[in-house]
Amino acid sequence: MKRVDDFRLKFGKKEYVPIIVGGMGVDISTAELALEAARLGGIGHISDAMVNDVSDRRFDTSFVKDKTRFYKHNIDNSDKSSVKFDLGVLAEATRRHVESTMQAKRGDGLIFVNCMEKLTMNGPRETLQVRMASALDAGVDGITLSAGLHLGSFGLLADHPRFRDAKLGIIVSSVRALQIFLRKNARLNRLPDFVIVEGPLAGGHLGFGMDWAQYDLATIIAEIVQFLKTEQLDIPLIAAGGIFTGSDAVSFLENGSAAVQVATRFTVANECGLPNKVKQEYFKASEEDIIVNTISPTGYPMRMLKNTPAIGAGIRPNCEAYGYLLDGNGNCAYITAYNQEVALHPKSKTISVMDKTCLCTHMRNFNCWTCGHYTYRLKDTTRRLDDGSYQTLSAEHIFKDYQFSVDQKVALPE
Repeated sequence: MKRVDDFRLKFGKKEYVPIIVGGMGVDISTAELALEAARLGGIGHISDAMVNDVSDRRFDTSFVKDKTRFYKHNIDNSDKSSVKFDLGVLAEATRRHVESTMQAKRGDGLIFVNCMEKLTMNGPRETLQVRMASALDAGVDGITLSAGLHLGSFGLLADHPRFRDAKLGIIVSSVRALQIFLRKNARLNRLPDFVIVEGPLAGGHLGFGMDWAQYDLATIIAEIVQFLKTEQLDIPLIAAGGIFTGSDAVSFLENGSAAVQVATRFTVANECGLPNKVKQEYFKASEEDIIVNTISPTGYPMRMLKNTPAIGAGIRPNCEAYGYLLDGNGNCAYITAYNQEVALHPKSKTISVMDKTCLCTHMRNFNCWTCGHYTYRLKDTTRRLDDGSYQTLSAEHIFKDYQFSVDQKVALPE
């Protein structure tokens, strides 16, 4: 009976344990979590989501406070078009986070940064280019392009000296999305080094509509494998979304995937950035507690726990401090939804906004409890303690359980 350890992910002449820990923001996939994956021979992700705030927490900078002070005059204004990010500050925050992680790297694995296209930041092209280029400048091993088609993202890096040597990949949820990406980037003569195929059971934002349940990761993988074979393209595929055990992973490795990307089980790792009280909510969740809704201002459906505090919260838009989801005109779907509720209840001191949520503020405060479909199984991966709480796990324990387990078994901690 095969184990994940019987396979290897190959980039050129180098081989890696075919386990990638997904890039969960905001600093949920911490540097410490990514470094453990790399130390063990796999690939770890850090996320550049809200990187200014991550820098403030990790390096005692004051980027968010300074931005808030600079735009304080605009807080009560519903027009946020003037609220811009300082590109120099954005570059510095990215370099700090990536450099410190790379300097701490040990082992034979790799560190990638997850870069979301949907973080439009009131300057979609400029801010995305700065984030990616700064990560490459800081020595990151690779970039995973997520949350969007990224049709122009490779072009933004074409003049960077590391454009050809860094590992660049994209997340897709259909063969059509991959076809469009390859066609739009053909002139650059630069194929992606890997393609992560994310299925409908993944956590957080989904690359599907609310009909997500009609799709199946294995089927999508098979379609993309056939497409690449027909086009004679040798691009490693990474299966992601709903891969809960080592045996699950093996089934994809035996059917065309070069590696698997996993995240849900690492949300309860000691090295994960979620507060322990939130990890306990994940442990306690039942299958009925996990829902997919459309409250994200990005327009993508999002999977989360139904008791997440972000649902229905009517906080004032906090774009002067954050503003990561502002489009190029300073608009955000939450601002629109918030203003509509204020107009309907002009005398209310508190309102409830059910249609959308202020994703920046709630993610920053760990109050948007996004999760994978199989989060309800986390309680079966650990032990319940005398006080009723659940024992968190080391990233090494979870990684090695994926790597060496067989027969759908999950190793409990000592």
